This record gives sequence, structure tokens and C-alpha cells, in this order.
Amino acid sequence: MSDDRPTRRDLMKPVQLLGLAFGAAAFAGIVTLVSMGFFQQRTAAEAQAAVVVALIIAGVSFIAVLLIVSLLLLAVDPAQITKQVDRPVLLPEESDDDPDAAASADPKA
Repeated sequence: MSDDRPTRRDLMKPVQLLGLAFGAAAFAGIVTLVSMGFFQQRTAAEAQAAVVVALIIAGVSFIAVLLIVSLLLLAVDPAQITKQVDRPVLLPEESDDDPDAAASADPKA
């Protein structure tokens, strides 16, 4: 197995961000069209209203997904991605001197 770790730029390229946001927007638009009955027999005014609402929902979801994923990527430190973690992430850091003493010590006692 290769030991090369991908960088943050490799993990999420701008085209991938736009593709993810576009996919979410297309899904939201299609769900809106289906829920408003666009594919049923409707008058032209009702169909036009459904398309307008679907485009608005798709635009809002495109911007929201793009913004949220971009901000989440900014929260990740690039130095932490390349660093290998050999311990549970949510547990506090322990000293390397005596692992048995740290495991048997009860902080509540």
C-alpha cells in the first residue's frame, strides 16, 4: 500500500466542489418540481410557477452547499492532514512515559 497522503487540495479540488454543489442543486430542483406536480397535467401558469420555484430552490441550495463545504474545508488544518495519527482522536493526549499508569489512573478518584 502506498504511504503517500493526499493534500487538502487533492482531496477537494474546485471542480469537485462545484460538481457537488451542482448535484445538490439539481436534486433539490427535481424534488421541488415533483412535489409541485410539474410532471402531472397542469395549466401553463402552474407549470411556469413550479419551474420558477424550482430554479429558486436550486440556486439557493447551490450557494448553500458551496458555502458550507468551502467553510468546512477551511476548518481543516493542512498540516494535520499530512500528520499520521496513531491514537484515538477524541481521547486526551497521554504521556509516553508509562502507558499502563495513565490507563489505570482514575481522574475522578
